Amino acid sequence: MSSADAEHREEEEPLAGDDEDTGAQVAPIVRLEEVAVSTGEENEDAILDLKAKLYRFDKDGNQWKERGAGTVKLLKHKESSKVRLVMRQSKTLKICANHLVLPKMTVQEHAGNEKSCVWHATDFADGELKEELFCIRFASIENNRLFMEKFQEVAESQEPEGESEDANAAAGLLETLKVEEKETTAEKKDEEAAPAAVKEEEKDIKSDKAAEESLSST
Repeated sequence: MSSADAEHREEEEPLAGDDEDTGAQVAPIVRLEEVAVSTGEENEDAILDLKAKLYRFDKDGNQWKERGAGTVKLLKHKESSKVRLVMRQSKTLKICANHLVLPKMTVQEHAGNEKSCVWHATDFADGELKEELFCIRFASIENNRLFMEKFQEVAESQEPEGESEDANAAAGLLETLKVEEKETTAEKKDEEAAPAAVKEEEKDIKSDKAAEESLSST
């Protein structure tokens, strides 16, 4: 066999381990387990779920600034029936808006744009309460109208519990004042009655002394 034939045969023979299936199974170094992620929305039902882009008005710069694009939801709590607006960015799921829909809130169409609307809210998206002016823009006029109608419907359906609590507190305070007034009046009557009783006692003592003196003189 010539040296050329030997080299050709070596080229044709596959190298051990290149594409050979050994049947060995390699266990993963780290085993990942499923973890339940809590969104905080487990006790709420979504009554509205739409894709949109949210803006907030920057007072310092006197301009609108984008907060994020994602899904805006109106969530109704199963026990308290409170409704809050929550919006998260589509990719990062970061919260853009998070506030209750209260009775006095109003939403109105943004001037010159039928796909957008604006409203004021005390928002908690950044972990602290802030007064914000929001503007939201939808892909269609229909979605914008649906959002406005549902938002206004929820606001009007919410009971002004803050006012009722204030009224109850005021009523309780009035009851307390009435009780205190009754006690004070009774105390005043007792105080007024005390001197009269003392005077009567003094009269009785004087009359007793006079009677004793008259008896001794006889």
